[in-house]
This record gives sequence, C-alpha cells and structure tokens, in this order.
Amino acid sequence: MTKTIHSPGQKALIEALTNARKEAGLSQMALAERLHCHQSMIARIESGERRIDVVELVVLARAIGVEAEAIMKVVSASVDEQQKL
Repeated sequence: MTKTIHSPGQKALIEALTNARKEAGLSQMALAERLHCHQSMIARIESGERRIDVVELVVLARAIGVEAEAIMKVVSASVDEQQKL
C-alpha cells in the first residue's frame, strides 16, 4: 500500500466531503464557522494537505448535515479489497 495522502481512498474522501459541502450550499467559510475553526483548515482538508481521522469525519459530516456513513460508503467503494496497511 502506498502510504500517502494521494491514495484513491483519500481522494474519494476529499471529493465526497467537498461535494457534500457544496450540495449543502455551504462555503468553506460557513463550514469553518460551524466548526469554530479557520477557513484555511477546511481548505487544507479539501486540497488534500491535511488528513482527517474518523472522529473528525463524523464532526465534519454532522456540520455539513450528512451522515458519516454515506461518506464512508463512497470511500469504501474506492479502496481496493487487496489493499494492505
């Protein structure tokens, strides 16, 4: 497995979160305000510069107004079944 922030699963996660935010009609600034963080943090997540853990995924999904499980389905579909740690 390539241990990089550029893996297919990571790219799918970023895309799913970004799409969900946009579909919810939220700007990066509006999402940052909901999360009490800087807009630059959202930008770093969406650009792939910063990875998120599962707890952050749940927090982000709730702030966007989507189920974390829906995001995980997208990510799961993009990860090769033979992928190793």
